[in-house]
Amino acid sequence: MKKCAILLLCLLLLSGCASAPSEKRKTVLFYPPLPQSPRLQFLTTITGEADLGREQSALETFLLGPPESLKTIGKAYDIAAVKGRIYVLDRTARKLLILNLAERRFDYLRDERLGTLSDPSGIWVSDDDVKYIADMQRKQVVVFGRDNRFVRAYGGKDLFDKPVDVAVFGDTVYVCDMNKHQVLALDRGSGRLKRTIGELGSGKGQFYRPSHVTVDRDGNLFVNDAFNFRIQKFDPQGTLVRTFGRIGDNLGAFARPKGIAVDRQGYLYVVDAAFENVQIFDSRSGQLMLFFGGAGTTPGSMYLPAGIHIDYDNVDFFRRFADKDFRLEYVLYVGNYFGPNRLNVYGFGKWVGQPLPATPNAAGEPQREAPKAE
Repeated sequence: MKKCAILLLCLLLLSGCASAPSEKRKTVLFYPPLPQSPRLQFLTTITGEADLGREQSALETFLLGPPESLKTIGKAYDIAAVKGRIYVLDRTARKLLILNLAERRFDYLRDERLGTLSDPSGIWVSDDDVKYIADMQRKQVVVFGRDNRFVRAYGGKDLFDKPVDVAVFGDTVYVCDMNKHQVLALDRGSGRLKRTIGELGSGKGQFYRPSHVTVDRDGNLFVNDAFNFRIQKFDPQGTLVRTFGRIGDNLGAFARPKGIAVDRQGYLYVVDAAFENVQIFDSRSGQLMLFFGGAGTTPGSMYLPAGIHIDYDNVDFFRRFADKDFRLEYVLYVGNYFGPNRLNVYGFGKWVGQPLPATPNAAGEPQREAPKAE
C-alpha cells in the first residue's frame, strides 16, 4: 500500500511538471526582426466577425471547430477609426462596414434615400465621429453624423468628376479628384470651392491621376500622385514642401502606391500594392526609415494592399496580442483586396526587454522580413 502511494505521488509530480507552462517565447513577427530593436509587431488579422470574439482554447477548437460567422470583410479598400469602432470601406459590398470592438460584432452603415452610397472609395472620420465618404458614382462627398444618419453631401457632377478620397482639417474639406488631376479644397460649412491644388502634369505640384489624400496634425496635405509614382506634401496654404519616392523597384521607390497615413510624430506611411508592403518615411527629411509586410498569405503578409489607417484610440483592445516585452504606442491597419488576411493589424511601439537571438528560418539563417533602411 505504501509503495502504491509513493508511485501515485511520483505520477502526480510528473504530471504537474508536464503541464507547467513553457518558458519558451512564442514566435512573433517584428520589424525589424530581433536581435535588432523592433519598432513594429504584427498583432493579428481581422477577416470575419469571429475574429473580434474571445479566444478559444485548443480543446474548444478541437471539439467545436473554429468559430464561424457569415459577416466577413470582402475587399478592404479604405479604413478609419474612432474609439471602440473601426470603419472599413468594403468594395465588394460597396458599403461602409462597422467593426464594433466594444460589442465584438460587425454591422453596416444603413445608408438610404438621400444618403445612399453608390460607389464609395475613400473615407475620413473626424474626432467627433462624423463620417465623410467620397463616392465616385455620385460624384459627391457624402456626410453622416455620429448617429450614422445622413447629414449632407458636398459637390456633384458640376464640381467633381471622379472623387476618390477625402480628408478634413479645420474648416477645409480636401477632395482628391482622379480624373481632374486635382485636389479641390471646399469650405466645410458652405461647401463652396475655396481653391484647387495641382493640375495635369509631372512637374512639381502637378498630378497624374492622384488617388489618396491625408492631412497631418499641422494641416499639411499629403497627396498620392499615383501615376507619377510619388507622394507630394503641401503646406496648409497649398504650397509644395517636398516629394517622396520615385518609380523603381528598390527601397524608397514605388510601383503602385495606394493608401497613405501620417502619425503624430510626422512619419509618413505609404502602401504599395505591387510591392505588397508599406514604407515609412520621415516626412520632414524625406528619409526612408523602415518597411514592412511582403507578398503572401502568411501572418503579417499582404495581398494587394490598398488602405492604411493609424489608430491611437483602440490600443487597449489589441494589447493582448502584443509581446510582453513590446510596449504599444499605437496600432495601424492595412486593408488587403484579396487573400485570407483582409485587415492586418500591426502595433507600433518600443522594445523594453532584453535583446534575443533572431529566429532562424528553414535554412538556419536569421529571418530578415524588414531590415531597417540605410
